[in-house]
Amino acid sequence: MNIAFLMDRLESIEPEMETTSHLMYECNERGHSVYFLEPHDIYIRKNEVVARMRNITVETGLSMRQYWRSLIKCLKKDELIFETISDLDALFLRKNPPIVYQTMEFLSSVSDKVFMINSAAGQILANSKLYILNFPDIIPVTHVSRDPARLRKIINDFGGAMVVKPLQRYGGEGVIKVSVRDQENLHSLINYYVKAYRSYPEREAIMVQEYLDVVGRGGDVRILLLNGEILGAMRRRPRKGEFRTNIHAGARAFKHELTDPEREICRAIKPKLVEDGLFFVGVDVIGDKLVEINCLSPGGIPRINRLNKVKVEVDVIDFIEQKVAEMKGEA
Repeated sequence: MNIAFLMDRLESIEPEMETTSHLMYECNERGHSVYFLEPHDIYIRKNEVVARMRNITVETGLSMRQYWRSLIKCLKKDELIFETISDLDALFLRKNPPIVYQTMEFLSSVSDKVFMINSAAGQILANSKLYILNFPDIIPVTHVSRDPARLRKIINDFGGAMVVKPLQRYGGEGVIKVSVRDQENLHSLINYYVKAYRSYPEREAIMVQEYLDVVGRGGDVRILLLNGEILGAMRRRPRKGEFRTNIHAGARAFKHELTDPEREICRAIKPKLVEDGLFFVGVDVIGDKLVEINCLSPGGIPRINRLNKVKVEVDVIDFIEQKVAEMKGEA
């Protein structure tokens, strides 16, 4: 099969700790042809969606470190492959936020010809933190506004700590905890986040969410779902002096056995995820509340593998092969 990965630049990746590198490695080990491209490499030629790609297929049987060195050498070659996207069998869309809407619009037009994980249309729907509003009964108390006065009133009326989240960032970037006990800083922070110096229509809406204090004791749980089914999970505990549980923010991963409430959350969101073509996602749960759904470049495979002595990427590529066979009428 021809499998491409659309994502950010590869040179800065630490391959042993990245989900994408494990997916690429598994594709390569199975003898598939693997390609790399970035969002700006997609364009239209004679009414067809075309891409500039690099073939990053290398020999099999290498260690991950050796594999990555060989792969990076492929990127330094001058050859670019110009192909219509529909010549691919599968396309991983794993660019970190923010989403490039034009690229997604291009790709949506060939969604019936190439299996995409996750679908372009689904990523457009679910790329921001607002997607969890589809599940109001299982999320913390949540508000979204661009009005500083309204946001301050929400926090004051709530009376306890709340979490402020920009809608489009990832890895815990920009997520802060605020409190009514520090009014001066609260006023300044809200004005900064919504860009209050702009006219109202040009400001940025932000999410203000109930702070779940259980996170200080037990952190959160990252659950990976494939086609709505549980692939694996890990508990993430924040480092000392921090409340964010993102690995990029210094949190540590621990083995975790899923609870009944956590499994029920996964069951509740499965139909919507599958309907929207969000086949491979990372779900973040604190206590018995869903706090985030990551669909652009969900991570966790290397740590879940290490903690549970499994190879989650095998299940993902098995699924890809099955879906491609179904699209071709071979299954």
